[in-house]
Amino acid sequence: MKDIRILLVEDDRENCLMLKEVLGKWGYQVTEAYSGEEALDRSRKEAFDIVLTDIRMAQTSGLDVLREFRRSHPRTQVIMMTGFGSVDTAVDSMKGGAFEYISKPFKFDEIKLTLKRAIEQLQSQSEGGTVARPDVGAPVLLVGHSRSMAEIYKTIARVAVGKSTVLIQGESGTGKELVARSIHAHSDRASKPYLAINCAAVPEALLESELFGYARGAHSTATTDKPGLFELASGGTLLLDEVGDMSLTLQAKLLRVLEDSETRRLGDTRTVRTDVRLIASTNKDLAKLIREEKFRSDLFYRLNVVSITLPPLRERKEDIAGLVEHFLRKCSSAAHKTVADAASDVLAAFQAYSWPGNVRELENVIERAVILNSKSRIMLEDLPPTVKAPQPGGNLSLEEMERRHIVQVLQETRGNVKAAAGVLGIDRKTLYRKAAEYGIDIVRE
Repeated sequence: MKDIRILLVEDDRENCLMLKEVLGKWGYQVTEAYSGEEALDRSRKEAFDIVLTDIRMAQTSGLDVLREFRRSHPRTQVIMMTGFGSVDTAVDSMKGGAFEYISKPFKFDEIKLTLKRAIEQLQSQSEGGTVARPDVGAPVLLVGHSRSMAEIYKTIARVAVGKSTVLIQGESGTGKELVARSIHAHSDRASKPYLAINCAAVPEALLESELFGYARGAHSTATTDKPGLFELASGGTLLLDEVGDMSLTLQAKLLRVLEDSETRRLGDTRTVRTDVRLIASTNKDLAKLIREEKFRSDLFYRLNVVSITLPPLRERKEDIAGLVEHFLRKCSSAAHKTVADAASDVLAAFQAYSWPGNVRELENVIERAVILNSKSRIMLEDLPPTVKAPQPGGNLSLEEMERRHIVQVLQETRGNVKAAAGVLGIDRKTLYRKAAEYGIDIVRE
């Protein structure tokens, strides 16, 4: 490791020096730069094996640093760091040729493992290997900057290229179809069809016809040939939503299509080659269904090449403020109104609520509030009783009340620590300390 030279690019001097010290203890040679401009200036004078750079910096961003290193030092491995995750940021990083994209607040074990993999990639290149870089397309909006969502953005960016089947799991309303659409939109199939069918909403006989099509005369109402979704989605992507509700008979037929890459219309003897990227989603526990012999294990392994699990909204409440802002814009536009924001007690109620219907329920609540609202701000009286009512165990301790207040202020200031500290009437060091005490994820500025 003593021969591995790292350029650390971070405009927060305190964070930069702390990370430099850790990297030095691990045996790396580390040169720090406190801006993108300084990083590029150093790159013209020195050679580096790895660049570890923040994305959000004034003037010259981390993406600018990435682009310049890809142009002038293509063998240098660039690792991006950010506290403001989005699918577009992840995709832009991977599309631009980044080796990896990690989210703040990061874990040192994650950095250590990422550096180990980057070194292995450097060794592979020196032996004549090449690096495959994804070429991804237009974005589909996913909202959230929590650590769990940042990991999902990274997975989308990586899996978009290729044809591997993807299994998306999560409770109803968590946004599984949005993830499927995002994978398609960022893939090289983006210009081809994207089709989706809800397996739970269609009777078995009709679902078979929809998936595989039928030949004229296959049944009494088959007066013409009808192509199935596997044919119609040729070259593109097919989403089988709620695949856990598919019958065992259809599961067997689906497995055959995946194994043979060909399909046959009902009542026909001819087969048709398929070129479809299959994505499946479910809100059911497939492992439990397999134990109950209601889902085929061999189909599960075919579908579960890449797995994405969406967390419920109650486990990523730091994303609520961003989602509220997004849905306010969307619903206000649809209702031809100008509802700009939500009152602080509304956001507090949203934080206290458990959201059994997840993101879909939040969108419905915002839509209802916008329709009922006659002001430019959503008020507590605009919410349904279940959302604004106190939650079970509503007698909160002073510590819990303070924790919720800090979370709310951080959301309202969009994670700006300096601004949040000003609103709270404390200095930044005190805010960092309280955030650590209460287990609040916070990005050091």
